[in-house]
Amino acid sequence: MAKITVETEISSDPTADERPLSFTLAGRTFLVRELLDRWDGADCTYFKLVASDGNLYIIRHDMEEDAWEMVMMETL
Repeated sequence: MAKITVETEISSDPTADERPLSFTLAGRTFLVRELLDRWDGADCTYFKLVASDGNLYIIRHDMEEDAWEMVMMETL
């Protein structure tokens, strides 16, 4: 399966956990409307969220490569 890379803007508050504020996919930027869940994998942190288009996404931050990827998208 091909990786779907997303550019992600994260929170800049050093006292808070890293979390996405927005992400860009195929030239379109989506704001994170609601962060539903967050969990850690072996080398990645996953975020389940609802974006400004009303759809559900799971994106992950691969900490080894310092890259963000979309894992899943579901139309709500």
